[in-house]
Amino acid sequence: MADLPLVDTHVHFHDLGHPRLRYQWLEPDAPHDPVVGPDEAIRARRYWADDFIAETRFHNVHKVVHVQAAIGTDDPVEETRWLQAFTDRLGVPDGIVGYADLTRPDAAETLARHAEFPSLRGIRDLRYDGYLTDESWLRGYALLERHGLVCCDDPLLEQFPDARRLAERVSGVTLCIDHAGYPRHRDSEYFRMWRDAMHDIAKAPNVVVKISGLGQADHRWTTGSLRPWVLECIEAFGTDRAFFGTNWPVDRLYSSYGDVVNAYADIISGFTEAERRAMFSGNAERIFRLGTEEAGT
Repeated sequence: MADLPLVDTHVHFHDLGHPRLRYQWLEPDAPHDPVVGPDEAIRARRYWADDFIAETRFHNVHKVVHVQAAIGTDDPVEETRWLQAFTDRLGVPDGIVGYADLTRPDAAETLARHAEFPSLRGIRDLRYDGYLTDESWLRGYALLERHGLVCCDDPLLEQFPDARRLAERVSGVTLCIDHAGYPRHRDSEYFRMWRDAMHDIAKAPNVVVKISGLGQADHRWTTGSLRPWVLECIEAFGTDRAFFGTNWPVDRLYSSYGDVVNAYADIISGFTEAERRAMFSGNAERIFRLGTEEAGT
């Protein structure tokens, strides 16, 4: 069992019965993601903060960051409002990464309404179009600095050069590469391309990596199969810009919660205690400002 407290930087809660929230990816007729695979096991009616606490209570989870899950909701601020109520009642999540369409002319207003909630720490605008070179999206992205918000992003491998240019252009915003760059294949040729892309984007000092969700393209993963991907992330970004998340409950499709956390702990067991503590908790607390109550100004 992992001996260090974990800041889990990537969890999702949902409630399919909520009158103002929509979860398109969990609806009965939603197509299966070809990388994730059949996911009926996580299409339960609800997964609240209460459920997460009950499931993870013996795994030394210190703090939690929730990442946008209510895809298709008319007003994205409603999800932040719903999550803040869990925080006020239970103390979980400690940080919230909300959603905003950064191309919209009212993006500044949406971000300001999000920022009224004290646990807001970031924004994810999950999309796979040409957003990284879209001037309207870039203007919206620059607004994140005003509120001190991290951008959690999932660029395709071929978009990494554009993501690096974005980070260098807007140096005041921290760009977090989710799911270890979301490697969609696990063959040696893809690994080399992914490794080169990760090392290149890591040259921008305001880019960080969230090591999470690695089970999505490795459904029968082992600690050994994850090891090269985890260690290469750390090699590229260093022990001060890499941290962990579980992608729970999605990655429950491939393992138990303890399996994931213990695999991370085993893989980094050769690092110093200070380095391990930084990657398990300290880096995430600093980057997502989890030791403070204020959202940003």
